[in-house]
Amino acid sequence: MSDRLFIFDTTLRDGEQVPGCQLNTIEKIQVAKSLEALGVDIIEAGFPVSSPGDFKSVIEISKAVTWPTICALTRAVERDIDVAAEALKYAKHKRIHTGIGTSDSHIKYKFNSNREEIIERAIAAVKYAKRYVEDVEFYAEDAGRTDNEYLARVVEAVIKAGATVINIPDTTGYCLPNEYGNKIKYLMENVKGIHNAILSTHCHNDLGMATANTIAGVMNGARQVEVTINGIGERAGNTALEEVAMILKSHHEIKIDTNINTQKIYPVSRLVSSLMNMPIQPNKAIVGRNAFAHSSGIHQDGVLKNVQTYEIIDPKDVGIDDNSIVLTARSGRAALKNRFLTLGVELSQEKLDKIYEDFLKLADRKKDIHDDDILVLAGAERTTNQRIKLDYLQVTSGVGVQSVASLALKISGEKFEACASGNGPVDAAIKALKKIIDRHMSLKEFTIQAISKGSDDVGKVHMQVEYDNQIYYGFGANTDIIAASVEAYIDCINKFKS
Repeated sequence: MSDRLFIFDTTLRDGEQVPGCQLNTIEKIQVAKSLEALGVDIIEAGFPVSSPGDFKSVIEISKAVTWPTICALTRAVERDIDVAAEALKYAKHKRIHTGIGTSDSHIKYKFNSNREEIIERAIAAVKYAKRYVEDVEFYAEDAGRTDNEYLARVVEAVIKAGATVINIPDTTGYCLPNEYGNKIKYLMENVKGIHNAILSTHCHNDLGMATANTIAGVMNGARQVEVTINGIGERAGNTALEEVAMILKSHHEIKIDTNINTQKIYPVSRLVSSLMNMPIQPNKAIVGRNAFAHSSGIHQDGVLKNVQTYEIIDPKDVGIDDNSIVLTARSGRAALKNRFLTLGVELSQEKLDKIYEDFLKLADRKKDIHDDDILVLAGAERTTNQRIKLDYLQVTSGVGVQSVASLALKISGEKFEACASGNGPVDAAIKALKKIIDRHMSLKEFTIQAISKGSDDVGKVHMQVEYDNQIYYGFGANTDIIAASVEAYIDCINKFKS
C-alpha cells in the first residue's frame, strides 16, 4: 500500500513575492480554482496582515474553492493570527500557518533573543492559533541552518502545544540533499510525539537543490511538500510542484502517491506564467518548451525507433497533446474557446468575442499560433480598461539614419501626440512617450523574450520603471517589438500611485 503525500501549494503566497508578479483578486481566484482542479491539497492563499489586498484575497479564495484546505500565513504575533482567522472565516477547511526563526542567526540578529524565549514564543503562537482552528501548521524559519538537537526541542514543544503540521524550511536554500534528508530523519527518530503531526518540507532553490532536498525529505519521512507552480518564488524560487509530482509518478519504486492530476500540469503552468508575466525558461524540467524536444541526431533516431529511448515521461501525462487543433486565421470561436479551456482559462462570451478579433489580427501576421500567444491575448484583454493606452506608433529607423518616432496616446479618452528622435527606435519611441507623460521617471530594466521561434513571433517585453522612489513593473506583447516596448512602459505608468 502506498503512502499519501500532501501537496501544499504556495504559488499565491511565496510565489507571488517575486517582484512584478503580483496578481489582483480575480486573477488569484482563477489560479486557486486551477490548483483545486489540479488536485492540490492545501492552498496557501496569502499573508492577511500584510496588506488589505492579501486579506481580501484570502476571503475570496476561501469562498471560491470547495475541498482544498485554505491556509493563511502569520508571524508568531497575536494580531497576525487574529487577522488570519478573520480572513479564513469562509473557508470550508482552514489552517493557520504560524512560526518563528529558530537558527542561531535568526535568534541573535533578527529577534535579539535566546533559545528558551524562542521556544516560549513558538508554544504561545500555536496555542493562540488553536483558539481559532484545529489545523495549525508551525514553521521553524531557517530550520535548514538550525542545530538538529535544538530544532527537535522546538518541534516537540509545538506538537505538544497542538501543532498538526511542522514545516522544516530550508529558507536560504543552503542544505545539501543528504543533510536535509538527515535532518528530517533525525526529527522522525528523536521527537517525542512526532507521529501526532505531519512533517513538511519547504525548500528554496538558491543553489539549485530545492527539488532534490524535497525528495530527500520525503524519503526520510516528510509527508507534506510545500511547492509552487513553475518553481516561482523569492530569489531563485521554490521547489517546483510539477517536478515533485512527476518524480513520484515516474519512480514507482518509491510507492508514495499524491492527489495531483498530472494531465493538468501543463495548462496550470501556462496559466500562472501568463497571469504573472513570468516566462518559463525553455529548458525548464517538465514544462519548458524544450522539455520534450530532441535536436541531437542520435536522440532523434532513438526516439523515432522507440520513444522510451530518450523520453521517460509521456508528454500527454503532463497535459501536452501532440494532436491538438492547430489554430489559424480560419479557426472559429469554438476552436479558440476550446483551446482556452484546455489551458484552464474560462471566458465569458463577451470577452471571447473581444479576444477573437485580436486573435484574427495576430493570425494574419503569424503563420503558427502557440499556446503562449493566445494566453498573451488573454493578458492583453485584461488591460483594456487602463487609463492610458497606445493609440498609434510610427517609427523611422535604419543604418546610417537617426531613429524618429511619432506616437499618440489616449489618456482617459483624450488623444495626445508627440514626436522624438533617439538612439534607436525603442529609445525614440520612449522619448516621444515622455514628452506626453511629463514626469521624472527612469527605465531600470528592459528584457525582451520571444515566445517561440521565427521572425513573425510575438515578443514579450518586461520593464522596470522608477518613479517617485518606487519601482513599477510593466509588461507588453506584440509582433512589433518596439510597440511591445512602449506598451510595457505604459503598463508601468498605469500603475503609478500618484
